[in-house]
Amino acid sequence: MGILRGQTPVTYAVWSILLAAALVGLGTGRWTVVFVSLATLAVSMLPLLLAPRLGIRLPRRFIALIVVFTFSTLFLGEVFDFYERYWWWDIALHGLSAVTFGLLGFLLIFLLFEGDRYAAPAWALGLIAFCMGVTIGAVWEIFEFGMDQIFTLNMQKSGLMDTMWDLIVDCIGAGLGGFAGYLYLKGRDLGGSRAMIDEFIRLNRRFFSRSRSR
Repeated sequence: MGILRGQTPVTYAVWSILLAAALVGLGTGRWTVVFVSLATLAVSMLPLLLAPRLGIRLPRRFIALIVVFTFSTLFLGEVFDFYERYWWWDIALHGLSAVTFGLLGFLLIFLLFEGDRYAAPAWALGLIAFCMGVTIGAVWEIFEFGMDQIFTLNMQKSGLMDTMWDLIVDCIGAGLGGFAGYLYLKGRDLGGSRAMIDEFIRLNRRFFSRSRSR
């Protein structure tokens, strides 16, 4: 499939690991490994399949981030039980996802303003991005609570403490994502986020007609 071509080596490496794990699972009769491996592969490819339908193009680095996050959450978390082995695993993934959603929030708002960096104060756009990241994190916690109540799972682990720490980490991560958007409008960078935002704008130039090069 053409849309799967031209990805980063990291993306292809993760996909190869998932395919190999599925094949090994088939050979050894470990059906759970087969299911989780193929499900992780499908979910990691989903943004690439949906983006063209929405008329947008995603940067390669952004795709790599999604693939690594999905791999870490579903495959390493469930097959290799990283959530139980490493106490910080869940916290790290929540922080990473919150930063990502904060950046997504910034890109969405910036897209709605057609790339006009003067349509609103930089701090306001950063704040909206932060709010989006926190909102998605809160909705996820509701999802975990619902799954535990309906299907008697244990997604919330220690209950209230797990939920509160997840929300705290979500706020920190979303704050970093929003701050990265703020710095971008100020002509500065935070951890390479500027390059990713520039690439997204370049790939989707028709949505950013008011964007100006500095």
